Amino acid sequence: MAEETQTKWEGKATAELKSSTAEQIWPFLEEFCNLDKFFPDVDTCYRVEGTPGQPGLVRYCAGKLGWAKEKLLTIDPTNRCLSYEVLEGSFGFKNYVATVKVLPMEGDGKPAGCKIEWSFIADPFEGWRLEDFGSYLDNCLQFVANKLEDAIKAQI
Repeated sequence: MAEETQTKWEGKATAELKSSTAEQIWPFLEEFCNLDKFFPDVDTCYRVEGTPGQPGLVRYCAGKLGWAKEKLLTIDPTNRCLSYEVLEGSFGFKNYVATVKVLPMEGDGKPAGCKIEWSFIADPFEGWRLEDFGSYLDNCLQFVANKLEDAIKAQI
C-alpha cells in the first residue's frame, strides 16, 4: 500500500463501491467542506475562506484526534479528482498533499460501481510509522466508502 522513501512518505488507499457509480459519489467529495458527514472522528468541518468548488478554498476540520486547516489545490469535476494540502493542524503533518479520485469500474463491459483512490505525499509524521499511517488511511477510506454508499441508498 505505501512505500517509504528517504525524505518523503508516499502511499495510496483504495476502496471499491459496488453499488454506487462515480457520478453518484463525486458530488459528496467535490463539496470539500462536508468531511464531518462521512469521515470517522471528524465532528466539524466548514469553510474558512475562498469560493466553494474553487482552488484556494480553505476548510477547518476538527474532531476527537485534533484539528487541521486544509486548502483545496485543484479540482477537476470532469475527471472527478481533487487535491488538497494541510496548511496547519495538531496532527503533526508537514508538507502533506493528498489527491482523491473517483474512478468508474466496469464488469462485463458495463458499469459496475466505482473506486475511490486517496493518495498522499508528505514528510514523515512525528510519532507515526508509515505503515501505521497507511493502515489508518485505508481504514478511514473504507469507513468513508461505506458511509457514502449508505447516503446514496438513502437518496433512492
